[in-house]
Amino acid sequence: MGNTAKIVLVAVVAGALGVAASLLTNGPGPLLKTEIGQRAAQSVLSATAPPTPTGLKVAKRSEPVPAFALSGLDGQAVELPKAYAGRPLLINVWASWCGPCIEEMPELQRFHAEQGANGVQVIGIALDDDAAVREFLKKIPVGYPLFLDAAGPADAGVRLGNPKGVLPYSVLVSADGRLLKQRIGPFEHGEIAEWAKQ
Repeated sequence: MGNTAKIVLVAVVAGALGVAASLLTNGPGPLLKTEIGQRAAQSVLSATAPPTPTGLKVAKRSEPVPAFALSGLDGQAVELPKAYAGRPLLINVWASWCGPCIEEMPELQRFHAEQGANGVQVIGIALDDDAAVREFLKKIPVGYPLFLDAAGPADAGVRLGNPKGVLPYSVLVSADGRLLKQRIGPFEHGEIAEWAKQ
């Protein structure tokens, strides 16, 4: 083995040890905040997830999001992502019993309020029952549209590329309906705007 190969090997091993040490001391949080970390987490979760129901269409990065319908709190059915075509769309999958989901709701609301008529649209999909969501909204109101779905092997989160059902889970959909980004875990203060850039 030549000197150059030894130097490269030492650098790779040192880098891997540095990442491992960081994960041991800081947990996966800092890594999960990066696009590379999110892609790695998605790969691991997808590889260890149970098989999806036969015939279920699941969104894949850079491909069109398969259409599915959900009802809003008003009881009206909406086809996603078609109903929000023409502008980028941030879809956040959450539940009223999920602590990290609750913590990020004010950030999602703040981002939604900053976007105005031409920015990124925000919607939430609660894997929860109607009564629990309405009770939750009395404590933490939001101004963006909310939809309901029952948690399970074919729920909206699974359809959007989250086969393990980890919450909260967010995706960014392009104006023409393609899945651009996926995020496992909550957004912290100030993170959404940078993440939602295409």
